[in-house]
Amino acid sequence: MTEPTLRIGIIGTGAIGGFYGAMLAKAGFDVHFLLRSEFATVAAHGLQVNSAVHGALHQAPVHAYARAEEMPPCDWLLVGAKTTSNAALAPAIIAAAAPGAKVLLMQNGLGVEEALRPLLPDSLHLLGGLCYICVHRAAPGVVVHQALGAVHVGYHSGPATAQACVQVAEQGAGLFRAAGIDSLAMPDLAQARWQKLVWNAPYNGLSVLLDASTTPLMADAASRALVEGVMAEVVQGAAACGYPIPAGYAEKMFASTRYMPDYQPSMYLDFREQRAMELEAIYARPLEAARAAGCEMPRLQALYEALQFIDRRNLNEGAVHG
Repeated sequence: MTEPTLRIGIIGTGAIGGFYGAMLAKAGFDVHFLLRSEFATVAAHGLQVNSAVHGALHQAPVHAYARAEEMPPCDWLLVGAKTTSNAALAPAIIAAAAPGAKVLLMQNGLGVEEALRPLLPDSLHLLGGLCYICVHRAAPGVVVHQALGAVHVGYHSGPATAQACVQVAEQGAGLFRAAGIDSLAMPDLAQARWQKLVWNAPYNGLSVLLDASTTPLMADAASRALVEGVMAEVVQGAAACGYPIPAGYAEKMFASTRYMPDYQPSMYLDFREQRAMELEAIYARPLEAARAAGCEMPRLQALYEALQFIDRRNLNEGAVHG
């Protein structure tokens, strides 16, 4: 069992960072939270996680910081912020990292590690974490966990040898398992990221385009057909890029969504709150990779182009009214 003596830093304490950070703190790990707008609230009142799986959890007091430079050196850094802010996060990661720290990007999409790697010292290990979870932030310092929660961890790059890469990924998975969360070490991070896109690409974008959460999307025959069509294209794109999706995986994701609690995907929440949507990681990079491999994904392309228009208009309106 992983010893709960490691110091863990949470970079971006929103829904993802708040949930997993609180669970790790409950398990006895030394967890430190970096926040922006919610710093004063969390510093004063702690973190509240209302989980349909684990029950109510109130972590107070917590180690909360407004600046990464004030954090102690952390052995693991869990990045829960959106991919749209990765370049700006690099200095915070460097400031909070202990020598040889492991940095785990708990983000969606393709190419997120490749985009951040050049901005980090070679001495830091970089890993990806795929979070299969229904969670959202309800208020400052308050996270609602509706369902699921598993984390798949894969090694991307750093000073580890080929054999040690597996051990580092397993260590990361062990952290979550020690906190009562299902977690697997993945031998191929790129494969895992394509698999996560099978769900993320259709449901995130269509929720915005059709202004609907998962239950309405699954209740209508036309929207279900759109979901299945985008899923099929992602499967084709993954195969063309050398990452074949296991047979029946897309069908399993589709069927399981029928039985999930009604859920608003993260992109839908970003749209509603007039924040930039993660279009580069979830759409642009997969489209580019598939096209380079000779595979066109017309449904995904059309969805991406529509979302670009919506995103530009939404951000412009937010700037006008902000």
